[in-house]
Amino acid sequence: MSVLAAIAVLAVLILVHELGHFVAARSQGIHVNRFSLGFGPILWKYQGSETEYAIRAFPLGGFVGFPDDDPDSDIPPNDPNLLRNRPILDRAIVISAGVIANLIFAYLVLVLQLGIVGIPENNYLPGAIVRPVNEQSVAYQAGIREGDIILAVNGQQLAASEKSIALLTKEIQTHPSQQIELKIQRNNEQLSLPITPKTGTDNKGVIGVELGPNGTAFYRRPHNPLEIFSIAANRFQQLFVGTVKGFGLLITNFQQTVGQVSGPVNIVKIGAQLAANNSANLLSFAAVISINLAIINILPIPALDGGQLAFLLIEALRGKPLPTRIQEGVMQTGLMLLLGLGIFLIVKETTQLTSQLEWVQKLFQ
Repeated sequence: MSVLAAIAVLAVLILVHELGHFVAARSQGIHVNRFSLGFGPILWKYQGSETEYAIRAFPLGGFVGFPDDDPDSDIPPNDPNLLRNRPILDRAIVISAGVIANLIFAYLVLVLQLGIVGIPENNYLPGAIVRPVNEQSVAYQAGIREGDIILAVNGQQLAASEKSIALLTKEIQTHPSQQIELKIQRNNEQLSLPITPKTGTDNKGVIGVELGPNGTAFYRRPHNPLEIFSIAANRFQQLFVGTVKGFGLLITNFQQTVGQVSGPVNIVKIGAQLAANNSANLLSFAAVISINLAIINILPIPALDGGQLAFLLIEALRGKPLPTRIQEGVMQTGLMLLLGLGIFLIVKETTQLTSQLEWVQKLFQ
């Protein structure tokens, strides 16, 4: 059931994206002759006055069709309500509407989650708790183990506060290749461990450990509706900025980050694991994937919304569109590359399903 729930979430996100294109076109009087959720064989269809609505066999995709290039369409080629005959701004609105719809949907999902589940807070205790630590890391070699609680660094006590992790992180980062002293609590025993952070690529100290707040999380009811919208806005900003930074790292540091790229199999797997742990996590999952879907689609890659917007920008600069054969060639090449990447990821993830649950859960904290 959790797998079906994750697939349903992805189908809803695709539906939202395509509805963005559809509503933006119809609201401007632009002809739309097809609206499809999914791809492959048609399972159900309905012919409206102008548009054919269909559900297809594979829900992880969809499209909005325009009669501009439909040889069977009886609409005259010079009809002003064909998409290609509209001004650049009108076309840009239609093309970018899917991305905008996904971003708005992500924010509304966060609002819904906060309204239903509540506002997350912590009962803080002194110190910072150590999360999974790599056995090859500086921290592990120095004797730090998962579940340890770091109570002090260089004589500075880590108070029962959300600022404790920031203080500890700052001390580690500002002492590359310099020994620091950590006070550790392990079960009922307190230890003093010297550790020397190694110098990272940005010349900051690193010890190779994940840190979390020491305490218990709980949810409280919001004081008023404005609090929900405000916290949801902050959360949306964090997720959006974090996602953009992630794509930036993929571009600037491809070899180190390419292993984190997930295809549909892993995405469904992660969603299923989250749903199995707590059904409310599906809302966070939906918000994260919706933001990712928006950012991916706005990239200037052929066959994606960003690629079509790039063609519009070129048209605006040239005063006329690129020749049709060039646009079609670029779009077909881009589509083949995307399909190839999709097939590669599906095969890779089907034969080697490595868990990324912890990475996603960090986004939900």
